[in-house]
Formats: sequence, structure tokens, C-alpha cells
Amino acid sequence: MRLADKVAIVTGAAGAGIGQATARALAREGASVVVADSHAKRASSVAKDIETSSGVQTLGIQCDVSDLAQVNNMVSQTLERLGHIDILVNNAGINQLFTTWEMPDEAWDLVVKVNLSGTFYCTRAVLPHMIERRSGAIINLSSIAAYISSKDSGSAYAATKGGIIAFTKTVAAEVGEYNIRVNAVAPSLIWNEFMDRVPGLREGFYEELIRQIPAGRFARPEEVANTIVFLASDKASYISGAVISITGGFHTW
Repeated sequence: MRLADKVAIVTGAAGAGIGQATARALAREGASVVVADSHAKRASSVAKDIETSSGVQTLGIQCDVSDLAQVNNMVSQTLERLGHIDILVNNAGINQLFTTWEMPDEAWDLVVKVNLSGTFYCTRAVLPHMIERRSGAIINLSSIAAYISSKDSGSAYAATKGGIIAFTKTVAAEVGEYNIRVNAVAPSLIWNEFMDRVPGLREGFYEELIRQIPAGRFARPEEVANTIVFLASDKASYISGAVISITGGFHTW
């Protein structure tokens, strides 16, 4: 119960991947969790299930992180109903698999707005509260796409994940004096049940990628969640501005 009495917000937390795994892992460690997701019914359903299984207070809040009004509402609701915010996990993300010369403006704008602007909106919204309390931990989701060249990543996605690393390091420097830690994780491909349905992915991509991973498999969402819980806990009290790659030994730079 490393996180008893803490309150955590996890964005993009109602899907089948890292977000939901992280929300569940935080709850198991005793944190009250806000399951924030653009899908209102799924957010509510996942929150209720986590509360039932963990016994901690859990809220499901609809939040499209690219919508500033919804982000501010999420933070306001969290403070009103749970009293404080100790942990923010900026997990919400999206990708659009186009080559750069074929990418429509709206695809680029969507990826940047959700991945990078969403991380900024959520971080900015919680920081005044964390600064006032002189305490907090923020964990941002980057990707090894920030480090490697791949025709399968999408340039918009790679650009935003690189931007998240720069953003993480800069914010960590700004808020260190307030006892707020800001870190990022950079996973390689994390398997979930929907990966076979990704549109536009070339045939044989997964098999080719697995051959490059020393661990011989993709990571499970829970393995990334465990690292995020560590970074959120006092066990990581002197870690800030760091980016932890979670790749099974896959070369990232």
C-alpha cells in the first residue's frame, strides 16, 4: 500500500492498454483513482470495477484531453470530490498511420492536439494545486518512437513523443523546488487485444519487430504500469526529469 491516501488521475484509462493497467495498479497500492477517458460509459464502468475489486474510492470522468474545458472540469471534479491531487499520469494518446507526404492536416493536428497539447493541458491544470501543496508526481507517456527511425511509427506520433520528452525535462526543472517530480516512460510496442485491428499496419510488422527484441516478446501493459507506480511512489523520491525506456532490451539510441 505504497500510495495509501494519495489521489491519482490517469488519462486514457478506460481502454485495454497501459492506462487501465496503471489505474488498477495504483488502486492496488491504495491510491484513490480518477479513471479519465473520452468514452464516458467506459470510464464509469472501469472505475466501478476497480472500486469493487480494490476497495478504494474511484471516479470515472469523461475527458477528452484535447479539449481544455474538459481537462479543467476533470481537475475541478477531482478536487471537489477527492480533495487533492498527488499523481497525474498523462497516458492518453493517439496515432494516425500516414506517410508524411500523404498525411492530411486534420490527422497531424489530431495527433499533436491529443498527445502533446493534451499532456500540456493536464499538466498545467494540476500544477497550481501541486505547487500550493509542495508535493506531486507527474508521469508522462512517451515512446521509443521518439528515439528510433521507423516508417511504421508515423511522423506526427514520433514528433509528439519526442516533444513529450523535452516537455518532461523542462517542467521537471521548473517545479523541482516545489517537491514535484516529473518523469516519463518510453515503452516499445505493448501488446493488447486490439493490436491486430490497427488500420494501415503492414503485413508482418509484429513478427519483424519481435525478432529485434532480446526478450523475444512484447511487453504487457501491467509491466509498464509497474514502472509508473514506482515513479509515482516515494521509492522514486530523487528521480525527476528522467525517461525510463521499457523495451525488453530493444535498442533505442
